[in-house]
Amino acid sequence: MEYAAQSVIQNKQAFALKGRIMTPEGITKGAIAIENGKIKAFNDQGFSGMHTIDMGDAYIVPGFVDLHMHGIHQYLIDNGIRDLEQICRIIPQYGITSFLPTVAPRKEGEDAAFLKSIAGIQSEGANILGFHLEGPFLKLTGSLSANNVAKADPKRVKALINAIHPHRAIFSISPDLDNITDIIPLMAENNTPVFMTHTAANVEQTQAAIALGARHATHFYDVFPCPPVTEPGVRPCGIVEAVLADETVSVDFILDGVHVEPIAVKMAMAAKTKGPGTVCLITDSNIGAGLNPGRFVFGDNGEIEFAYKGSPARKTADNTLAGSGLTMDQAVRNALAFLDIDLFTAVTMASLNPAKVIGADDRKGKLLPGYDADLVIMDEKHNIVQTWVAGQIRYNK
Repeated sequence: MEYAAQSVIQNKQAFALKGRIMTPEGITKGAIAIENGKIKAFNDQGFSGMHTIDMGDAYIVPGFVDLHMHGIHQYLIDNGIRDLEQICRIIPQYGITSFLPTVAPRKEGEDAAFLKSIAGIQSEGANILGFHLEGPFLKLTGSLSANNVAKADPKRVKALINAIHPHRAIFSISPDLDNITDIIPLMAENNTPVFMTHTAANVEQTQAAIALGARHATHFYDVFPCPPVTEPGVRPCGIVEAVLADETVSVDFILDGVHVEPIAVKMAMAAKTKGPGTVCLITDSNIGAGLNPGRFVFGDNGEIEFAYKGSPARKTADNTLAGSGLTMDQAVRNALAFLDIDLFTAVTMASLNPAKVIGADDRKGKLLPGYDADLVIMDEKHNIVQTWVAGQIRYNK
C-alpha cells in the first residue's frame, strides 16, 4: 500500500485510488478517479494509464461530517479564530472532512461580535459548512452557562445571522421557550435546518416547532428529560415521542457508551419514520477530546475533566456531563460494536446522513462522479490511515 506516495499529487492532477470502495450500493473492490478536487469516475477494474495509488484491502469511504463539536485536543472554538484554525487542521486525523463548528451562547452583543470575529476563517483542513449556534434560545441550559440564555428576540436572531455571514447560522433551540415560534421562521429561511435540543417540550410545542422549520434533534436523549407522570399508570409523551413519530425530523446521538443507551439508537434506526437513513453520529467533542485524561477549561462554562481517553467530559464542579471526548472514528467503531451493524451503515451515519441534514448531500457523503473528493482510508480494524479533503491529503498516518 502506497500510504506515503501522495506527496507528489497536487489538486489539479488526475489520479486514482484503488481499494475497497464504498459506493452507494455497498463496499466493493475497485478504483475511483479524482481530478480537480472532485471524483471523476468509478471503475471496478481500475483506470489504465492513470497514476494509481493501490491501498490494498483498505476501505475507501466518504469523509465524515460532524454536525456538533466544540473542540479537540487543547483547542476550543469559543476561544476564537486561532483555535478554530487549529481544529480545522487536526480533525481530519479522525476522519472528519466537513463540520459545523459549535459555538456556546454568550451575552447579547458579545455573541454577534464573536461570530463576526470568526466568520472570516480560511480553513486549511476540514470544510466548514456553517456554524452551529447551540443557543442562546434554550429553555434548559445543561452544562452551558445559565447566564447566557435569552428570550426569543427576532432582532437578535437577525444580528447573529448577519454576523456569521457568509456562513450559514444553524440554530439549536428549545421548542418550549416562550415565544419561540416567533423566531423559528427567521432561522429556517433559505432552507436552513433548525435543530432542537435542551428541552422538556411537550408534544404540542414540538409539533409547532416542526411545522415552522425545526427539522433535526441534536444530541438526542441528552437534555431531553422525561415528562413527569401526572396520571398514575399512564406513561406521558413529550418531545422524544413527537420527534420519533415525525418522518420529517432527523436525529443525532453521542455514541460514547455513556450519553445514550445504545437501545435508544437502535429504536430510532428501527422506527418507520427514521431508519438508518436519518440517524446521525456526532461527537459533541469538547476541548481535551483525543487527549489523555486531564482537566480543561470549557470557556465561560467552567472546568471539565476526562476520566479516560474518549470518556464523556464532566464538569468538575458538579460532575454533570459537558460534551464528550469522543472522536468520529471512535464513534464509527462504537456503532459497529454497540449497534450490530455493518461498516456501510456505520459510515453512512457519519457521512451521508449528516450531509443530508444540512443540505450538502449533493456534494458530500458519497463517492460518486461530481462529488467532492472528501474521503477516508480505513484499515481492516477501522482505524484512520489517511484523510483527503477536495482531493488533497490532509492526514497521513
